[in-house]
Amino acid sequence: MTDRRRLSIRAVPFLLTALLAFAGAGRAADTGGYGYPRTETVPVVETRFGVEVADPYRWLENDVRTDAKVREWVERENAATNAYLKTLPGRDTLKSRMRTLTDFERIGVPRKAGGRYFYMRNDGLQNQSVLWVREGLSGPARILIDPNIWATDGATALGEWSASDDGSRLVYAVQDGGTDWRTLKLLDVDSGRVLDDEVRWVKFSPLSWAADGSGFFYSRFAEPEPGETYQSANLNQTVYFHRIGTTQSEDVPLYATPDRPRLGHRAQVSDDGQWLLITSSEGTDARFELHAIDLTRPNARPVALVKGLENNWAMIGNVGPAFYFVTNRDAQRQRIVTIDVTRPRRKPMVIVPERPYFLVGASMVGARIILSYLGDAKSDAEMVNLDGSPAGDVRLPGIGTAAGFGGKEGDPETFYSFSSYTTPPTIYRFDTATGAAEVFARPRTAFDPDRFETVQHFYTSKDGTRIPIFVIRRKGPMPAGGTPTLLYGYGGFNASQTPGFSATRLAWIEQGGVFAIANLRGGGEYGKAWHDAGRLQNKQNVFDDFIAAGEFLIAQGISAPGKLAAEGRSNGGLLVGAVVNQRPDLFAAALPAVGVMDMLRFDRFTAGRYWVDDYGDPAKEADFHTLHAYSPYHNIRSGIDYPAILVTTADTDDRVVPGHSFKYAAKLQASDIGPKPHLIRIETRAGHGSGKPTDKLIDESADMYAFAAKWTGLAIGKPAAEGTHN
Repeated sequence: MTDRRRLSIRAVPFLLTALLAFAGAGRAADTGGYGYPRTETVPVVETRFGVEVADPYRWLENDVRTDAKVREWVERENAATNAYLKTLPGRDTLKSRMRTLTDFERIGVPRKAGGRYFYMRNDGLQNQSVLWVREGLSGPARILIDPNIWATDGATALGEWSASDDGSRLVYAVQDGGTDWRTLKLLDVDSGRVLDDEVRWVKFSPLSWAADGSGFFYSRFAEPEPGETYQSANLNQTVYFHRIGTTQSEDVPLYATPDRPRLGHRAQVSDDGQWLLITSSEGTDARFELHAIDLTRPNARPVALVKGLENNWAMIGNVGPAFYFVTNRDAQRQRIVTIDVTRPRRKPMVIVPERPYFLVGASMVGARIILSYLGDAKSDAEMVNLDGSPAGDVRLPGIGTAAGFGGKEGDPETFYSFSSYTTPPTIYRFDTATGAAEVFARPRTAFDPDRFETVQHFYTSKDGTRIPIFVIRRKGPMPAGGTPTLLYGYGGFNASQTPGFSATRLAWIEQGGVFAIANLRGGGEYGKAWHDAGRLQNKQNVFDDFIAAGEFLIAQGISAPGKLAAEGRSNGGLLVGAVVNQRPDLFAAALPAVGVMDMLRFDRFTAGRYWVDDYGDPAKEADFHTLHAYSPYHNIRSGIDYPAILVTTADTDDRVVPGHSFKYAAKLQASDIGPKPHLIRIETRAGHGSGKPTDKLIDESADMYAFAAKWTGLAIGKPAAEGTHN
């Protein structure tokens, strides 16, 4: 008897049916003059739950760094793509303007430790931001770590970092070539000397110091097998303690779950230094278990605070044994409760009840708690006392996104950034005791933000759901006949798309284009119900929301048929791939970046296994049928004209492995989907996005937006010169 769950791979080189199935993929595609290289196919068919699934480009999943055949394919594809991109009018103009718009001082939110202030700074066009330290609020500042000297190509970045409580030592992560893997190093802040300590194979880990500064806590995986560094699944993450002056082999493992290898663990030391809180999760959804270890007791065992992966729990601080958490237990828009770690079986005490808007996060600063809310995808903030009673508003400068607000109980000082679609981040210093705010750092930019406007609209999706969308454009009358428009979306993983500044997007808007961002279901804009409405069996809602956004922009005269382009990254790349398959007529161009394109194999590589929370498990029959129905790679429809497509990925992306984009692009090029170009741009020495050098970001953006301009009809002219603006 055949087990329907059984997966079988059949080599069928001599079977007529298989030859017919692969005939279209195996022959040279009609390149339309775009010079697509011939891509070899392999006769692989999988039978899953009674469905035969062809995967003719399986070999492109191999690691480009170790497989010469894949590397040659990448080189040929890049050659074809670069030859086409060189012909695009306005490409150099966009690139030049993007450099000018990017060339302004950018300062990150400071972190205070021992009277010192640590912050990231980029003078404008530095490939990597530099870590500075200031002695006191108005004292002298100096460079502490400059990653720009680490690699000649600028592709080695400073990742996570954390200063000891007294500000004397710093642990920092080195990220090479965009990979998620980190190597940890230690630095003496007074002398600037890098210590001999080194910790490898760290990934997805916070860095948290022991209160006495003797060492730090971190999480890591076992060293991968040879050849599997950038592809093997991440399992069995373990929390360790590293003592300064020792080798990694001496690090003490504190918490692991070998019986539950899919759990990941993050360690955080409480503000008073007594407790180590370990937060465990299995996927990307905010569903956690909590354990606490009393660091004042030698060999203390972890105490379970919350069991079962059911709810979000984010610690914001503690006062003695009372731990304050943001949670969605019994509150879909979240609330604040306390748990007594010495009496974990007691019912949590509600401090701030659920409100009409979504509580994004909170932080304990001084004798106050700062609450960050999201109202229709815009930030709002207020303060309460530690008992939850009102303590005043945090007056934000306008409609935009506030971030930061880090601090500790007992110290009223905090910092936050505020930005919008047309305003770069300004850093504010805020005193929770007085409610006074002052500018700490304000950028000077090469454009006038008053020339642009942001309008929030609401439209109706296919099932009647009301969806918000931001439209950013130059001020003035809307041109008759619509405007070339970039429509961006994400719609997943509880991630909210809030206003934020982008110099590369502004270059598009300066040229007269419109940029629109739809707040799709699957994100976190309205809490758990909004997220749930766009994941698992509800994922089609995300695609419907995006399609309805495009139709809305056209119906309102903001865009027009033939003038609309779709853009998305990562999960948003999946979104673009799916909606192009479903509504190729709606879009003139598509820009799917680092997308998850094979929904039947995503869980087999690196971090992919975490994503089953949002996508479902391809090994389960119900989930398989849902995934198979929208998987971009499997649903390309020959015989229908597709928009122009520029796929982008990177060779060191070990978050969404580039094989997703390789296979998708190869199948696009082999399919009968019309005369427009279907190209792939593959960056080298880069990953999923973090740590990418400034020059590579500008080059990639100029290529993408010049491509979109060509196919939406946006004429790229020379921008009028502008002076420097505050």
